[in-house]
Amino acid sequence: MALTYLGMDFSVRENMELTKSPKRKPWLEDQGRVIADSDLILHYLDNKSDGALFRHLTTQQQGIGVSFVRLTEHHLYWLILASRWLEDDWFANIERDFFGYLPKPLAWFVSRAARLKIRRFYQLHDGLGQHCREEQTHLLRADLNAIAAQVQKGQFITGGEMCVFDFSEAAVLACAMDSQPTTWVSEIVHEYAVLRDYAEKVQDTVGVYCRFKGATSH
Repeated sequence: MALTYLGMDFSVRENMELTKSPKRKPWLEDQGRVIADSDLILHYLDNKSDGALFRHLTTQQQGIGVSFVRLTEHHLYWLILASRWLEDDWFANIERDFFGYLPKPLAWFVSRAARLKIRRFYQLHDGLGQHCREEQTHLLRADLNAIAAQVQKGQFITGGEMCVFDFSEAAVLACAMDSQPTTWVSEIVHEYAVLRDYAEKVQDTVGVYCRFKGATSH
């Protein structure tokens, strides 16, 4: 979204071999330089574009934006992840899409080792994995209610204008809503019309979608 918003030329390469990812994070390669982690990538792009992503935001707006991105990427994200990796009926999709390039016997062992690691991370991450489904649902709704209150009545995360922080919010929300097949998280997110409208508005404005949507998709 940021690259498209800035009008920069780029290409996307998918690599499902997660161990090859620097720091096991999303990364950007630019003229031989590697920047790993979405937040660091955005600040790199901001410097490269002479402040086009953050310069117009006040200190208060940046504080609000960072707070909501942290909530979304470091709490809501883990609930979404768990609804895919740790639910037996959904894990078959993970096996196919993440590990399908491996021979079947190896894929079985590697996928379960990866799932065990996710389960351990989930246990350690704010203790989320220690909660039952009812408690996790309560935590999920608290996250969604906070975001919904911020973007109600057509607002964006920091006010009346879309900004870089909306890219992160809309991307994670769209990722949750567009899960195919649905997960217990996506079913709850779909109850929030304000969040559906917000995520669609950001995607439509930038022209980048979490799902396939005609010739404008990325």
